[in-house]
Amino acid sequence: LAVLDITEADGRYGRLVTTLPVPSHGNGPHHTEHEMPADGQLFANGFASGQSFVFDLADPPTPRIVRQFGDVEGYSHPHSFLRLPNGNVLATFQMRHDPASGAVRTGGIVEMTPSGEAVRASSADGPGVHADSRVYSGQVVPALDRIVTTTTDMHGDSPASRNLQVWRLSDLSLLHTFALPDGAVGDEGLYTAEPRLLQDGKSVLASTFNCGLYLLDGLEGEAPAARLVATFPRKLDTNCAIPVISGNYYQATVPAWNAVVSLDISDPAAPKEVSRLTLAPEDVPHWIAMSPDQRRVVVTGYAALQHRALIARFDPSTGLLTMDERFREEGASEPGFRMDNKTWPHGGNAKGIPHGAVFSVP
Repeated sequence: LAVLDITEADGRYGRLVTTLPVPSHGNGPHHTEHEMPADGQLFANGFASGQSFVFDLADPPTPRIVRQFGDVEGYSHPHSFLRLPNGNVLATFQMRHDPASGAVRTGGIVEMTPSGEAVRASSADGPGVHADSRVYSGQVVPALDRIVTTTTDMHGDSPASRNLQVWRLSDLSLLHTFALPDGAVGDEGLYTAEPRLLQDGKSVLASTFNCGLYLLDGLEGEAPAARLVATFPRKLDTNCAIPVISGNYYQATVPAWNAVVSLDISDPAAPKEVSRLTLAPEDVPHWIAMSPDQRRVVVTGYAALQHRALIARFDPSTGLLTMDERFREEGASEPGFRMDNKTWPHGGNAKGIPHGAVFSVP
C-alpha cells in the first residue's frame, strides 16, 4: 500500500508519504473499495492469491494491517467490497470449491463486519444459473431492498458473463438472474462489469467491459430487465472499465479513446457526453475514483499508464474533466506520480503497478 499526500500546498502535492508491505508475495493487488469508508477500515484484495487485507487508514500517514483473510464461508477469490447501510461490508466472491468433488462452482456474496468477520453468506447458484457464472462486482440499493451483482469471470471467457443477478438485501436471497440484450454491434452485453446507483436512490446504470451502458428497470418487481442506453467504441485487448457517478454526471474510462469521459445522465435513458479528458496516446485508463468533495478523480491503468497515477479535475456543476497539471513530482516533465523509479520506504525498488486507488476522508 502506498500513501501519497494530495494536500494542495506547495511542496506536498504528490509527495510519497509511506508504504506498507503485506505479509506475502504474488498477491496481484487488485480492487479496493471505491470510496474510503468513514471508519477508515479499507478492504482490498490480492486477487491472484485469493488473499484480502483490511487496512486501518484512520490516520493515513501511519497505515496498519488489521486483518488478512482468504476463503470465507467456503467462498474464494473475493473481488469487490460494498458498504451496507448497517455499516458492514458486502464482499463478492467469484467461486466456491466443492469439497467432495473438487469442482469449482459459482461463488456468492458474504456480509462481513468492518473487521472482516463473516456474518452471513448466500450462494449465486440456483436454477438456470450457468456453472461458470462468477460473482464480479455489485451495487446495494437500500431503497428497494435490493442488491445487483455482475458475473464476469476474472479467469476466462464464459457465456454466463453477460448476466446480472438481483438479490434481496434484507436476507441476501437470490431472486433473479437475467442476461443483458445486445445492440447494433452484437456483443455489447457481454462481460458485465460495474453497476452504479443514481442520485434518486432507485435507478441503476450497469456497464460492461464490452463498452455497453445499461439502464435497469423493475428491480423491485418480478421481471427486472435492462435496456442499452449508450455505447463506447472499443479496440482489441482493451476494455471499458470503472465508472463513477457524481450527481447528474457519469464518468467512465474509454481505452479506445485513451480517455476518461463525462456523461450528463439527468435523463438516464439518454446519456449525453459533456466532456472528454484525453490522455497520452499510449495511456490505457482503467480505474477511477472520486474524491469526497467531488472535485478530483484519481486515474490508474495499463500500457504507458501501468506505473503511474494521475489526478483529473472535475467540475460537479458542468461535468467538465481536465488534467490536474499540478499533481506531479518535482522536476517531472509530465503530470502524475510514477511508481517505476522509486526506492520504497519499506525497502527495495521494485516497479509499482497501481490499480485500486482511493481518496482518504478529509
